[in-house]
Amino acid sequence: MDPENIMTGITKEIESALKAMAKAKSPEEKLTHSKTVKNLCESLGVFLSFAGDMIPYDDDGEPLPF
Repeated sequence: MDPENIMTGITKEIESALKAMAKAKSPEEKLTHSKTVKNLCESLGVFLSFAGDMIPYDDDGEPLPF
């Protein structure tokens, strides 16, 4: 499966979980949605870390332009 599609899917799930958490009434519901968001964000972090490791370094000794 394409990592970009996985990251897009996780991002959409995070958005929907945040919207559901905003609509939740009880603290238990909010806690459940909060744990879901936390787990999804950690999963997205794994993919972002992997993508960062895949980007080649261009270390020619010059400062970065930004």
